Amino acid sequence: MTTKPPSRSTASSPAGKVPQPTDEHGQGGELQQQAGGAHPVLTTQQGIAIADNQNSLRATPRGPTLLEDFILREKITHFDHERIPERVVHARGTGAHGFFELTESLEQFTTAKILTEVGQQTPVFARISTVAGGAGSVDTPRDVRGFAVKFYTNEGNWDLVGNNIPVFFIQDAMKFPDLVHAVKMEPDRAFPQAASAHDTFWDFISLMPESMHMVMWQMSDRTIPRSLRMIEGFGIHSFRLLDAQGQSTFVKFHWRPKLGLQSTVWDEAVKLQAADNDFLRRDLFEAIEAGDFPEWELAVQLFTEAEAEHFDFDHLDATKLIPEEVIPLRTIGRMVLNRWPNNFFAETEQVAFCPANVPPGIDFSNDPLLQGRLFSYLDTQLIRLGGPNFTQIPINAPQCPFHNFQRDGHMQMQQHKGRVNYEPSSLQPDTPRASQAVGTHAFAERPDDGAKGRVRAESFADHFSQARMFLHSQSKVEQAHLASALVFELSKVETVRVREAVVGQLRHIDESLAQRVADGLGLPSLPPAPPAARPAKGVALSPATALIPRMKDTLQGRCIGILVDDGSSAQSIAALRQAIEAEGARVKIVAPKVGGAQLDDGSHLAADGQLAGTPSALFDAVASVLAPERGAKLAKEAAAVDWFRDAFGHLKAIAACQGSQPILQAAGIQPDAGVMAPSNTAAFVAAAKTRQWEREPKLRTLA
Repeated sequence: MTTKPPSRSTASSPAGKVPQPTDEHGQGGELQQQAGGAHPVLTTQQGIAIADNQNSLRATPRGPTLLEDFILREKITHFDHERIPERVVHARGTGAHGFFELTESLEQFTTAKILTEVGQQTPVFARISTVAGGAGSVDTPRDVRGFAVKFYTNEGNWDLVGNNIPVFFIQDAMKFPDLVHAVKMEPDRAFPQAASAHDTFWDFISLMPESMHMVMWQMSDRTIPRSLRMIEGFGIHSFRLLDAQGQSTFVKFHWRPKLGLQSTVWDEAVKLQAADNDFLRRDLFEAIEAGDFPEWELAVQLFTEAEAEHFDFDHLDATKLIPEEVIPLRTIGRMVLNRWPNNFFAETEQVAFCPANVPPGIDFSNDPLLQGRLFSYLDTQLIRLGGPNFTQIPINAPQCPFHNFQRDGHMQMQQHKGRVNYEPSSLQPDTPRASQAVGTHAFAERPDDGAKGRVRAESFADHFSQARMFLHSQSKVEQAHLASALVFELSKVETVRVREAVVGQLRHIDESLAQRVADGLGLPSLPPAPPAARPAKGVALSPATALIPRMKDTLQGRCIGILVDDGSSAQSIAALRQAIEAEGARVKIVAPKVGGAQLDDGSHLAADGQLAGTPSALFDAVASVLAPERGAKLAKEAAAVDWFRDAFGHLKAIAACQGSQPILQAAGIQPDAGVMAPSNTAAFVAAAKTRQWEREPKLRTLA
């Protein structure tokens, strides 16, 4: 049991007020406390009082984080060790092997051979994950997706560890344990699982204005993807590329899916959780098994220190992105995932990523979130995988020669020979030595002016301009989805003042968005906006951040469901299948019985799924080929009615034969341009490439 001296049971803040973060950016704002009384002083586990729990100790305001920051180290170390052996975050993951092939050399900017040797194929292992849920949680919640790639380069392993969103919630690693504690299950009740729609998360967000840009992305359709093959990946932070002379160029890394972007709609995502807890994992597995290998382009944004000084934001701030319209993307390679792991635990679960793993020619920036991650990832692997020899697990081991003097420890698998396990030495002529010629070098950075301290650079103070840019860059449909997602999430928050506080923060981004959310929550008036460290300014739009306008006009990688029953037309089914598969999509047959159906020509057609267990939420578009008598019978079957009703409600194209009309009537479907006869295959294929967005306002009320 932990006790504190009586002298620490009081705090200096006025009674009745929640003490606010003390940094110069107006974190939080005045928030009335529900219950009176003072607060104990925050301390380390050794009882040392903490003056600032918002900022890491930095050499200068924009300089690197210091190892001497014992408060950061204690906080992150304890956080890293909170779960054994499951990952604290990103526990629910799916991985696959593949290769990376460089298509354009960056030898002008870096000595890293992975980025200079065109045509060389480098083995990779990629792991894509949700953030908040445990390993046994569902696959399709509204959540950020981790996107981590391990390159087994000839110069050692390179781990590019990012997300499917280019920004993050916080600016300083000091706040990461607080963020994750807030979004995880509430500790007194152990729910909700894999969801941010609860009080503790939104309470935290309401007091962290720097999170509002990320919240815009989180509430967008990006966090309910149709497929892991259809998400982008971002390295988030600025890194450095170093040339042979030690000169630096900043770089941001972007993965772009070959199939383009695709999301679900919210009701569809909810129903997918019931239909198939492993929907996204199964989709990736089936694509690889079918030889339809997922592929991404690797693109970079390259810029100099001088160019960065002219940005109207600080690129070292992880809550900011560099719009593609400012620094265009430069495609330099491609990644193909072509092999499923032999054993899920041995590879996908035991793979250990660390952003500190970079080959010579790649270096780090002073981004304070990145600086904390460089320490945290290694520390968490030590506890999760049992000790310092986790690098010897095959999935983590380099595929190039490696030599060091690391010895012994738990689960040591190597049998080192000789008497020398130190350097320098003279007793053995073949022991490894450091090499100035080929070894990794850090950029010789000129220190910023300023004194050491727990400070946040003034250039990090604008929390709302890019959030506004993102919102206004979305299509009208996406803006409605975003507002509706905020209403849904905040409607799950029990504490009224937290709802009001979030809406108050939204006013800094856009008054109309705040009003839409307030109306959706039934607030009688708009809550006041808390003080802002810096008001949002007008910025150019970034159409590249939108999703729907950038969807590719293709069926490749999609899956179409065809409902059949006894007596269905074999000719119509064959024509539909041929037209769909010619566009690169897969076809799955659904029937009332898993055994399939006897067609009108006497042939038997096997089913891929039973109607009651294969809802239309699993498909990108649906078709039906039914004999009139079977359609009339299925109109009395709830699973059949829901199959069509949900497809219509999820804005999917429907090819419905004449025999299906009784089911459509039972589902209350008024056909529109997205509902047609199966014989009109060209129109169906065209409609199936997108969603019928104009249908949505007729079906549901959006914020």
